Amino acid sequence: MARGKWVFSYKKTTLLVCFFNIAVALYVLRSLYASLYIYSGNVSRNVALYNPDQIRKMEESMQIRREFKPVELIKWVKALEGELSSETRAVELSQHLKQNIIDEILQRLRGLNSSGADIAKEREVVENWRKGKLEEVKSALVKGTSNSSIPHEEAGILARALESDWALLCEEIGLWVPAQVANEEHDDKPEGAEEFDEEVLPGRPLSPECHAELHTDYDGSAVRWGLTHHKDSAADCCQACLDHAKHAKEGEKKCNIWVYCPSEFGCHSPDIYQHKHQECWLKFAEKPRLNFKNKYPEWYRNSHPSAPVIVPWASGITSS
Repeated sequence: MARGKWVFSYKKTTLLVCFFNIAVALYVLRSLYASLYIYSGNVSRNVALYNPDQIRKMEESMQIRREFKPVELIKWVKALEGELSSETRAVELSQHLKQNIIDEILQRLRGLNSSGADIAKEREVVENWRKGKLEEVKSALVKGTSNSSIPHEEAGILARALESDWALLCEEIGLWVPAQVANEEHDDKPEGAEEFDEEVLPGRPLSPECHAELHTDYDGSAVRWGLTHHKDSAADCCQACLDHAKHAKEGEKKCNIWVYCPSEFGCHSPDIYQHKHQECWLKFAEKPRLNFKNKYPEWYRNSHPSAPVIVPWASGITSS
């Protein structure tokens, strides 16, 4: 009987311990589940929990922001953005039509010298062509017709380019004509004063020994690298060449060729560099040789699609 009581007490104790462990495990699981439920419930209630007074204040704040929204200022900003984007847009004309345009202009300019005395005439010829072509295109648009050189679908674009985007079109086809310098007469002009000669390039007049040539690029060994050598005008570039030749040491190459970029949009060159406005290259060559003059040949433009039609550089061979 004592042994039986001992066995019965051992089983009872084991069962009680098991039941206690199960109860503790269930309690722990219930506590974890309850805490997660309470946390998620609090989060959802905190997100969407607004009383009517708070909602009313938020609506009033939104209404105030809408009333004080700078509508006019936004319109002006959008209009300004449109103008800025229009300045950087390209003239959407076919390459064939652009080629026809430059061919017509060059046909008008053929026979004119590129010397300073004819710059005004060049400008006049180009302007007369632009006005005549603009009238022709507008007439075609009004009548709803076209001709062999201007497709009807491009007539509207060409009219806008000739009227308001003329500078952009000139840049794309590589045409550069020096800006006209207005010299007004005044009553206090001294008697016997001579008229100023027409300038070949913007800036102060060039000396005769510069022998400036517009739309010309001469070859030669660089004695001064133009990428880091900028001058305010072609005359300054020529003077830099003259000074270099004057002060060159014995045995050094003396500058006898100057090449200047007068275009504000930069100048094209077949090398890998981006040539910018006012670049001044000083070169030397025993027998100066032309790279390009007036117009880039067709074979060159075929191999260099980014090349303009007209050579943008201005050059000269000094008399020293």
